[in-house]
Amino acid sequence: MKRLVFLGITLGVFCFGSLSYAAKVGVPAPDFTASDSHGKTHKLADLRGKFVVLEWHNKDCPFVKSHYRGKMQNLQEKWVKKGVLWFAVISSAPRAEGYVEATQANEDMKKRNAHLTAVFLDPRGTIGRTYDAKTTPHMFIIDPKGVLVYNGAIDNAPLTDGAVKKTKEGEPFVNYVERALQELVAEKKAKPSISSTTPYGCHVKYK
Repeated sequence: MKRLVFLGITLGVFCFGSLSYAAKVGVPAPDFTASDSHGKTHKLADLRGKFVVLEWHNKDCPFVKSHYRGKMQNLQEKWVKKGVLWFAVISSAPRAEGYVEATQANEDMKKRNAHLTAVFLDPRGTIGRTYDAKTTPHMFIIDPKGVLVYNGAIDNAPLTDGAVKKTKEGEPFVNYVERALQELVAEKKAKPSISSTTPYGCHVKYK
């Protein structure tokens, strides 16, 4: 019995320790090292002092295709020009939907006229699992202090290709990433008014 109790406590501590490294809003974002599609290595800790956007991407996902009919590029361009570092993260495993080699990733983003700082290739799903990225797109914003300040959907209008004032359900349209960056970068607020939402899209195709 004593052994079982000790084992239970040990496992409980282990699980708590593992969960503490998950990406949680309001605490430092988990550090990572990533290789981009041009062979450059990036470490999150080296990006302190800048706002960072992580956008989970799958070129074959209908939800991603919808956003890349103009909405996503316009958002990227606007905020990259204001000094935000914007990274697409591809966590599709080899032979899974959305998997690309570096050359394919570069060709795809060029064809889409994306305005990205870089594309991170994450075929083993290391970064994706660290952040618990669930869908494409799934969006994360990290502030200059390295704190995760937004985790969730890009907006509240799935599969809506163009600019709208209301969703299909008649609710006011909200681009959560745009609102968060406006509040954080332009208005210098400490945290966004909406910091967490439920992401939508295709499931990330982990191995």
